[in-house]
Amino acid sequence: MDFLKLAGERYSCKAYSGQPVEQDKLDAILEAGRLAPTAKNLQEQRVYVVRSAEGLAKVDALTPCRYGAPVVLLVAFDKTNVYSYPGGKRDSGIEDAAIVATHMMLAAKSVGVESCWLNFFDPEKAHEAFGLPENEEVLMLLDLGYPADGAGPLANHGSRKPIESTVSYL
Repeated sequence: MDFLKLAGERYSCKAYSGQPVEQDKLDAILEAGRLAPTAKNLQEQRVYVVRSAEGLAKVDALTPCRYGAPVVLLVAFDKTNVYSYPGGKRDSGIEDAAIVATHMMLAAKSVGVESCWLNFFDPEKAHEAFGLPENEEVLMLLDLGYPADGAGPLANHGSRKPIESTVSYL
């Protein structure tokens, strides 16, 4: 699929059928995350595949936004293995994990799996619920699955500001 077509057709799915995601498709999605660029190639991302009934119940306790997805990827990063910007006020952890998550989200669409980027949850509670190592910080949850009948993009999905209002040439 043409990339701009794929990017334009990808939407935040808010209703899943519950149909399992095939392992080969999940593997392709995870590989896209593994291949994502990170600062200094530190690869500090940590991706946890949540698909057991117990794990999905933990997700449901954290957020109402699983929407019946059969797989949720918890994306975190090792905050002790990040690139620190000159000046020491920022590091690459959040941005690198976001790039990894975005690669996986777009790869999902490329293999016919819908997704929804979740940020309506408390990352510290997710960290605790899943018993993650102390050095890891949770960035987001990514629902994965096949849409339920009638699911589709929200009405405002295609609404975009003119490029001139978001891009400047210096």
